[in-house]
Amino acid sequence: MASVLVIFDGATNKTYCRHQVFPRLTSKNRICQLIYKYYMPNYNSYSEWIRRKFPFRVQKISVDAGFSCPNRDGKVGRGGCCFCNNRSFNPAYCDREQSITDQIEKGKQFFSHKYPDMKYLAYFQAYTNTYADVDILRRKYEEALACDDVVGLIIGTRPDCINDEILDYLESLNRQTFLTVEYGIESTEDSTLLRINRGHDFGCSVHAIEETSKRGIVTGGHVIVGLPGESADDIIAQAKKISATSLDILKIHQLQVVRGTRLAEDYERKPFHVFSVDEYIRTISEYIRNLRPSIVIERFVSQSPKGMLLAPDWGLKNYEFTDKLNKYLRENDIRQGDAL
Repeated sequence: MASVLVIFDGATNKTYCRHQVFPRLTSKNRICQLIYKYYMPNYNSYSEWIRRKFPFRVQKISVDAGFSCPNRDGKVGRGGCCFCNNRSFNPAYCDREQSITDQIEKGKQFFSHKYPDMKYLAYFQAYTNTYADVDILRRKYEEALACDDVVGLIIGTRPDCINDEILDYLESLNRQTFLTVEYGIESTEDSTLLRINRGHDFGCSVHAIEETSKRGIVTGGHVIVGLPGESADDIIAQAKKISATSLDILKIHQLQVVRGTRLAEDYERKPFHVFSVDEYIRTISEYIRNLRPSIVIERFVSQSPKGMLLAPDWGLKNYEFTDKLNKYLRENDIRQGDAL
């Protein structure tokens, strides 16, 4: 029986219309099951979430505002996190020797060919972007907001580099513009955080998330799946611990061993396990099942430049991986939070 199926998804305010061949159906419940399986999203995606926030397309432009980190300069440690090489994710147009305005203008030129009416979010990404006095932060953030077509800020930072004075300022900024504050959580296991030279524990992350969220600021977090010493049970426990916080947005990164890091030195000296594509898909699928459905998932993987990546070399673009993951989720009828 050939039918045209029209579905209104109240969560995304979208209507789906598709020709579909169904077997003869006599049960209303069976129709609902088919609709649920084939047409409803398997997870709460950032792309849909951000589309609902703006009436136009938006693109992030990364900014290097010249900050450092407290586990680099000696305040809480030296050498930085063992996995971190900022050059692996900083775009070519990001140059801390140039002004924030100049970096944003170069970023706009880089992206302008996509959509002529695009607006931009200034993404303070490199290092720790609240690691300064409020007056310095205000000057840098407001320089970005003064640029044409910049409609908001995303501020990446560490949970141990936030305080009431900074949060009070961010709360006032949030009333004026779109704002997201992202915290590098990395792991929920304190032993792992110590091993990777993070310089804070998971309790510090929880405190920062809760204090930021209660001020009405959209709160994001980054985690790494597959850090040395973490078991499959630890990874699933991470999803549950993250779910218990007030986090709004989650970025999930597979462990990448990047050249120029202490982690790469360890790997070259004695290789440790890194996920294959299929292993990671199975692992992250179970992670999704244990993640609170209201958390928006912004990414499942990150991609370091090929010349900097030591392992694992999957040979996939981010969208290619996401396509494979989506196929696996659909085929196995896996949805965010269905194990909770």
